[in-house]
Amino acid sequence: MKQRRKNLLKFGKQIDCDTLVTFEPENLFYMTGFWGEAIGILEKGGNTTIIAPELEVGRAKEESENCDVITGERGVGLISSLVSKIKKNKICTDCNDFSIMTSLKKSIPKIKSSTEPFYNSRIIKDEKEIQILKKGSKIIDEMFDICSKKMKIGQKESELQTILMSYALNQQMFDTGYKSTLNPLIIAGGPNGALPHAQVTQRKFKKGDLVVVDLTLRYKGYVSDSTRTFAMGKISQQANDAYEIVKESQELGLRAVKPKVNCKDVDFACRKFIDDKNYGKYFIHSTGHGIGLEVHEVPNVSYRSETKLEENMAITVEPGIYIQNKFGIRIEDSLIVKQKPIVMHKFTKDLLTI
Repeated sequence: MKQRRKNLLKFGKQIDCDTLVTFEPENLFYMTGFWGEAIGILEKGGNTTIIAPELEVGRAKEESENCDVITGERGVGLISSLVSKIKKNKICTDCNDFSIMTSLKKSIPKIKSSTEPFYNSRIIKDEKEIQILKKGSKIIDEMFDICSKKMKIGQKESELQTILMSYALNQQMFDTGYKSTLNPLIIAGGPNGALPHAQVTQRKFKKGDLVVVDLTLRYKGYVSDSTRTFAMGKISQQANDAYEIVKESQELGLRAVKPKVNCKDVDFACRKFIDDKNYGKYFIHSTGHGIGLEVHEVPNVSYRSETKLEENMAITVEPGIYIQNKFGIRIEDSLIVKQKPIVMHKFTKDLLTI
């Protein structure tokens, strides 16, 4: 935690700030070890304060590391307590709420709103974070093994989700709370698989389906993310050929991952192979993204990205092919960037036929 705070202050100094204020639970957790409804303050020298409503104070004291915990009334009371504590400092905050920032600027005219110090610190994982990500990835592999044993023709997508989430919860793996979906998992059979972010439905698996199973779950605060695609009985020749193309594309992407390599070059390695096989128009998303305390965080592994990979970044590599009204295929691993990358998922990428 001490090194994290040093890094946060270092990146804050780069934008002429000596104090960081966080409203976001991910950044609060990174800064303090406490995940909850509160405001975190990190001052020059490393002094760290949490301002929390009374209902959160007990947990904040118990879970945070080396923090002063101050009680403030919910809402306006927390803001008043914050202003009285930091009024004379050079402040950077991750708050992007217009009404809160308008209120703060009345008392602190030079306060800056920027996520840069937070994301610049979080982009490189420390050893504790890497170990948590590895453990979360191992549990996801176990869930893919459950898929291979429990999936069957006639089963509903929602029924498989229930089986998998029951296991996940028993392993202390939880829903990410990702705002763009109503479901904890993506389980998409047949034509539903052509929707990269498909909602889980009551559709039953049918013979000849490809089933995309995307498991994105949180373990001890950190998100692990992996996808496998299964076959329900004999599939079409086109589906089989497309699967092998995605598999080879993903392998090329994994081989491209190294420190100092540009993210767009990893995307290119995957995309060019799919393009060369005449499926380019069916690869409709970026090749990957950073993972950590959020499902999608920096760096973005896309053709637009100018970010260079650095050792101990955590990213995904996940090419796919999606043919409307027919099928979808995605193969995804989470990995730690090294000279020889650590691919955290060991479950087979050979096409398993159920």
